[in-house]
Amino acid sequence: MLEAAGIFFETVPANIDEDKIKRAMGADRASPAEIATALAERKARRISAEFPEALVIGSDQVLVIDNDIMSKPENRDAAFDQLCRLRGRDHSLISAACILRDGVRIWQGVDTAHLRMRDFTDSFAGTYLDQVGDIALEGPGAYRIEGLGAQLFARIDGSHFTILGLPLLPLLEYLRDRGVLEH
Repeated sequence: MLEAAGIFFETVPANIDEDKIKRAMGADRASPAEIATALAERKARRISAEFPEALVIGSDQVLVIDNDIMSKPENRDAAFDQLCRLRGRDHSLISAACILRDGVRIWQGVDTAHLRMRDFTDSFAGTYLDQVGDIALEGPGAYRIEGLGAQLFARIDGSHFTILGLPLLPLLEYLRDRGVLEH
């Protein structure tokens, strides 16, 4: 998304234990937005320690259904179970981003999209997973709306960028306001 928006950057994996952070924050009754923001900030903080003078953007997303946070499925069976739990129901995707410089958070943004999956059959879910393969394991909910995953949905309300995992428009606005991007 950043590249498509004309931002030049380097990708550096943060390698944090997301599930451990989610469990700990969930036990402390943190909101899903607080969890998404904490994950984004921890990623940025880890990389900011390596590149202190750089503007480091960290981002993350959580999927919420019935006040539960759904993580990435570990295998095809877990992906199938996630699709079955989501079908015919509403859920939210909360995307957060933070920018750090010298280990200090200088900006954060959070946005939420609301989605309703249509009521599809088990056979359709299985065929979908066969067609998309391991892509289903790359995000919570076992789908990507950019391709065949669009067929899973009855309604989508919210920013396309938020659904893809980044509150891009507020991030771009901040970068323009700071003079990083041209007005």
